Amino acid sequence: MSTRMLSHQIRYEQLSFWRNPQSAAFTFVFPVIIFVIFGLVFGNKPDHDMGGITPLQYYSATIAAYSVMGACYSQLAITLALRRQTGILKRLRATPLPAGTYFGGLVVHCIVLCIIEVGIIIGMGAAYGVTPPHRWFEMIVTLIVGAAAFCSLGVAVSSIISNADAAPAVVQFVFFPLMFISGTYFQITSHGLNHLADVFPVRPFNRLLLNSFAYDKGFDAQALLTLIAWGVLGGLVAVRRFRWDPRPE
Repeated sequence: MSTRMLSHQIRYEQLSFWRNPQSAAFTFVFPVIIFVIFGLVFGNKPDHDMGGITPLQYYSATIAAYSVMGACYSQLAITLALRRQTGILKRLRATPLPAGTYFGGLVVHCIVLCIIEVGIIIGMGAAYGVTPPHRWFEMIVTLIVGAAAFCSLGVAVSSIISNADAAPAVVQFVFFPLMFISGTYFQITSHGLNHLADVFPVRPFNRLLLNSFAYDKGFDAQALLTLIAWGVLGGLVAVRRFRWDPRPE
């Protein structure tokens, strides 16, 4: 993979994103609105039911996770479906740009967006008196692994979307229920539901970020391995089923 071509592709993705100010604004504003609403509703006093941390410490981690998943999974899957239908992917395939460089540029672009979004959430937390993350190294590793895994899943899901109009519905059909059963918006007390959610990638990602953001714990090996396994699975599906041509196979 040419470093020069990769940097050019990253620059292209960044310029494409920022030249659509409405999309860029809503990408960053929505998590902030959720954070503000939760701050008004739950406050920032320690809660025994949350393990002694404050509600906003809890939601700092889960909203940061939501932001990463939104940028790397939802937005990426919809973008690829749209580019396929409009013929952009087909034209790209006919250029000398290697497929690995193209997807590498997309992944790095998504990671840049994640860093910005998580930085905004941490800044919002500081404004509300939330203690900064305790374990920066674990947090950064978790964000990189999580971003890569959800990018992989986003590409995989984009391969089963038949047209751009169906993309938001397909993406949310998979994503939305998992957000609720994985403790993103509220803690789940059902052990059976927690065990079920542990099988999927959202709750393990939430747990890893909660450990580094709020609980001052090291890596949860099981959660990290689950996240990596889903990333590998998504990559295998993407390699096998991804289509550049808008016509169904």
